[in-house]
Amino acid sequence: MNKLPVKRLAVLGHPVSHSRSPAMHSAALADLGLGQQWSYEAIDCEPERLPALIAGMAAQGFVGANVTVPHKQAALLAADSTSAAALQIGAANTLTFGPEGIYAENTDAPGLLEAIARPVAGKRALLLGAGGAARAVLWALAGAGADVSVWNRTQSKALELVAALGGSVENEPDPSRFEVIVNASAAGLGGDGGIESLPLDPGGFGDGQVVVDMVYGEQPSSLLAAAASAGASTVDGIEVLVRQGALSFQSWTGLEPSCDIMRMAARS
Repeated sequence: MNKLPVKRLAVLGHPVSHSRSPAMHSAALADLGLGQQWSYEAIDCEPERLPALIAGMAAQGFVGANVTVPHKQAALLAADSTSAAALQIGAANTLTFGPEGIYAENTDAPGLLEAIARPVAGKRALLLGAGGAARAVLWALAGAGADVSVWNRTQSKALELVAALGGSVENEPDPSRFEVIVNASAAGLGGDGGIESLPLDPGGFGDGQVVVDMVYGEQPSSLLAAAASAGASTVDGIEVLVRQGALSFQSWTGLEPSCDIMRMAARS
């Protein structure tokens, strides 16, 4: 009996060796009994090679791909069709290869809201950063009814982001004024900086706040450590990764994965 070809999945990034997505998705596939029929791998791709890579993936047996830094905006342009959310955000983190071509969507936005796990409507939110990840954060928070202020080290980029997706620019953020704080900047990426690189006074954190750090590493970030010690609720980048990853997984397979399984694999 001939074996059915393996349905391939991947995460595309540059660099991508640090990604927890292969372990997380492979664990979810195994848990659902799909480990022999599906595979998930990491593909490091330089930006100039990305369009050609994406264009040829369906012919190589790929069913879908996650997209991470720095390719999210380029992935949107490489697709044949897009979800309304991805188009409005201007970035895609999930590609699906089907008979009608390449479909791009963005699960970062709903994944963030699921990770926060509390209503944000009417809340004052501070977004740190103005890059690709920040676009999804702003779109998600503003769309859910939060009043979002954006700080970025380069103010012109914050102004561009606000002009595109709404909100206001914050020059000297006081954490005590916000109920939701999300770090989508590069502070803490690769173990560099953290709260030390952000214009935040740790004395401004407190009960009733939720602080999210999109960056993840081996240990909780210094931002989350400071927030937690002051009594704030915290959400790390692994939880956001799990939530957006589960939505991507469901798009590709039609099955709902176990977030507990994915979380365990991503943290191990």
